Amino acid sequence: MRVAILGLGEAGRRYAADLAAAEITVAGYDVRAVQPPPGVRIAASIADAVSDADLVLSLTTAAGALDAATAAAAHLRPDTVYADLNAASPAHKTAVAQALGRGQFADVAVLAPVDRQGVRTPVLVSGPGAAGYASLLARFDGPIEVVDGGPGAASSRKLLRSIFMKALATSILEALAAGRAAGCEEWVRAQIVGELGDTGAALVERLVTGTYQHAERRLHEMEDTKAYVEELGTPTAMTAAAITWLAAVRSGQWR
Repeated sequence: MRVAILGLGEAGRRYAADLAAAEITVAGYDVRAVQPPPGVRIAASIADAVSDADLVLSLTTAAGALDAATAAAAHLRPDTVYADLNAASPAHKTAVAQALGRGQFADVAVLAPVDRQGVRTPVLVSGPGAAGYASLLARFDGPIEVVDGGPGAASSRKLLRSIFMKALATSILEALAAGRAAGCEEWVRAQIVGELGDTGAALVERLVTGTYQHAERRLHEMEDTKAYVEELGTPTAMTAAAITWLAAVRSGQWR
């Protein structure tokens, strides 16, 4: 199997490293000059990366996903699975699929931080390339759930999940900030951990650390979530509150 990875940031590098370690031929491309993981060839262009690839993983950013698909379109085989793993709205995923014109598009929604499990990270996948994506990566035994629907179906479910997950994270941040001001932050944290059960301590640490580390990306995700939920015609109060908190974290207002 030949895999092309577009975008060698944190997630792209981890996917590339895991695939190369499994002795899969991997070509990576990034708009920046980056040091590739061991066994990964740096391609000179998107066209160079995707030519003859069986699977393309787009891990650019949501903003760069459309340009990447446009640049790749003419160089894909008809049977190439082109998977967009960027966090984006259903409408954006549909636009990326339309930009391809060929290949088998897979809308992949990543459900956990990639740095924890790499290529075995749980995902949802939809679109005409969903079954192909699941088949090509089946050897890694990662949780891959194929959902009915075209491009955007998987991403829409991730956005709905994000209402809860990001609101939980920002609720914890708000409680800890108040506890810190009151001089009892550790007591508040212990109360939260106790309510969340056996994995509570690890979950709280992951949500707090991850929110500070990835505030900008999560802010964009929640803005997409709010727009999608407004289309559904249901309340957005918790989503709006999470957006306010993420904007404050991104600006450095809260630490």
